Amino acid sequence: MISVPVARDLLQKISRVRVLVIGDVMLDHYIWGDATRISPEAPVPVVDIARDSFTAGGAANVALNIASLGAQCTVAGFFANDEASTKLNKILGEKRIATVPTPGTGATIVKTRVLVQHQQLCRLDRESAPSAYRIAPDKIVPLFRQAIESCDAVVFSDYAKGIITDDLVEQVSALARAAGKLLALDPKPKRKLHFHDLDLITPNRREALQLAGIEPELHAPFPAKEVCARLHKLYGTRHLVITLSEDGMLLSTDGALGTTIPTAAREVFDVSGAGDTALASLVLALAAGANLETAAHFANAASGVVVGKLGTATVSPTELVAYVE
Repeated sequence: MISVPVARDLLQKISRVRVLVIGDVMLDHYIWGDATRISPEAPVPVVDIARDSFTAGGAANVALNIASLGAQCTVAGFFANDEASTKLNKILGEKRIATVPTPGTGATIVKTRVLVQHQQLCRLDRESAPSAYRIAPDKIVPLFRQAIESCDAVVFSDYAKGIITDDLVEQVSALARAAGKLLALDPKPKRKLHFHDLDLITPNRREALQLAGIEPELHAPFPAKEVCARLHKLYGTRHLVITLSEDGMLLSTDGALGTTIPTAAREVFDVSGAGDTALASLVLALAAGANLETAAHFANAASGVVVGKLGTATVSPTELVAYVE
């Protein structure tokens, strides 16, 4: 676990960090209610709605986590001219998160979760085809040049909805490297994305195996050494942090197998958005000058706070220090 003095020092440095998040922004909608009867029309529960709540999801949740920890953040993504976009912009504006709207023709992505007595009953997604969110290659550099020059780190938050493409990763990475910015990616390997020489990637266990092209054997232990070596050979990533859910985080630098940090979570209530929190806090700690192990302990503590909350959530500096204490 990270110590209180180290956490406080990191948070102070993080307050001066500026991050650009590029990715699939979403509005997370929660319908809260109770179900005490079955519908006469079909064998399904009838939900009596008590209230609705909204928060930022996807890449917008990464941005929200970055801002909640005290850093400055800009998020680039598609915002349609619709009610969902109005709600999402209001949520981001309240945290002073700047936006770079990207061109597109689709609807703002909305994930609606129906919760009955704090248990998720189902999820309803509203989104357009990936082509509706894709940015034309000739528009990428003009769109992002100024935002990249103004930040300390660039984060690709890929939810495989269409914003993150090979052209975008290649052109943004070239601009960021030329300007000496930290580059990070949370990958979604079900959609083959070509990337190389990034400073950090943060797959979970299943995503790491998919990226490495390894078919897991039933009940076999996670092939950590082989996965780390393969991912470095394939993608040339400097730092690799594999999130292992209840088993913590596996660290690797330049393909070498590093330490595994046990989870800091004391109570797991909801893992929604925990990966966004881990990515945001890792990037902030590294951009603030921490080494990988210290950054991972910091991110582990931040994730431990978030999974103890219901729904997509964030962590504040006060909550993080109290948790470490």
